[in-house]
Amino acid sequence: MKKILTFGVISAIILTICCGSVPVSIYASSDISSKSACLLDFSSQEILFEKNSHSKVPIASMVKMMTVLLTLEDIESGELKLDDMVTTSENASGMGGSQVFIDPYVEYSVEDLLKSVIIASANDASVALAEHISGSETNFVKRMNKRANELSMNDTHYVNCTGLPAPEGYSSAYDCAIVLSELCKHDIYHNYSTIWMEDLVHPSGRKTGLTNTNRLIRYYNGCDGGKTGSTNEAGCCLSATAKRDDMRLVAVIVGAKDSQTRFNECSQLFNYGFANFENISLINIDEAIGQSSVVKGKIQQIDVYPSQECKVLIKKDEENPYKIDYDFSQSVKAPINAGDVVGKIIVSKNGVVTKEIDLISRDSVEKLGYVDTLKKITEKW
Repeated sequence: MKKILTFGVISAIILTICCGSVPVSIYASSDISSKSACLLDFSSQEILFEKNSHSKVPIASMVKMMTVLLTLEDIESGELKLDDMVTTSENASGMGGSQVFIDPYVEYSVEDLLKSVIIASANDASVALAEHISGSETNFVKRMNKRANELSMNDTHYVNCTGLPAPEGYSSAYDCAIVLSELCKHDIYHNYSTIWMEDLVHPSGRKTGLTNTNRLIRYYNGCDGGKTGSTNEAGCCLSATAKRDDMRLVAVIVGAKDSQTRFNECSQLFNYGFANFENISLINIDEAIGQSSVVKGKIQQIDVYPSQECKVLIKKDEENPYKIDYDFSQSVKAPINAGDVVGKIIVSKNGVVTKEIDLISRDSVEKLGYVDTLKKITEKW
């Protein structure tokens, strides 16, 4: 992964959250007073700014991002449904801290519990989901750490699904950015992360008001998700994501001195990214880059397509430093199946290869049989 900027002077537009004016300022990494910070471009996963981004620190309720991620992945895989009913335990209902006061030994839907975690950072709802999905919070935490390992979150160790203080639990600003990036891949997440206020109706009929702990979804243009956290050990923390046009950024603040600072400094990071960088599309998945003739095939040629699109991050007002090279044969032998790899695209930046993308055939081509070959010879004769 390329680090476009670490320490040093960076320019940004500092937004005061509750103010409509946008003053301009120049600030260095020292102007981010929080202990750790990270700004990540979602598409390229490039770091735009960092401060102690790999420091292993407590992250409070930002732990719940992994709880939500595993829940959403189970929903999308079909293992879990939003309308599944969860029978709550006394253990879950007694979690304390930030909570929605769920009743024990009654049924709540997965959707209501999930919303309570995403919107209101509810510890009780988090544990109820964990117990339902894995049988116990302990088993669920094993899954959390396994998923963290799969995502190469090398600075993370989970000990619970809530982020309640525990000496052995830690993560980093960079790893938090990775988890939130994964959450952003799930459309259903934004259905709930953008809710400002809503009521949770308990089975008994009583109501608990849910208010989003991430105030940037209301006050920062483009912010549509994130997770707060706050304990004495972790300080005030915030992971947030914002999208403008085709560019999505993920910003993380860990260890801010107070709540307002975490929102201000997260906004600073967003402003820096949107003001200075842009995503451009180098490769369009729907555009054929050439053709290959087919040897001994029932079709004489195939179009060659990229297997995936490629968006890159560039600094505004600077020349595009990326170069694209194509490596594929002008002829291929039948039979060919749709999806077969027939070459590759090599993307380089300033002479250094940054990515390789397979070139594929979208067509299946059968090999000529004896009768087909004889027919072709006859037609030519």
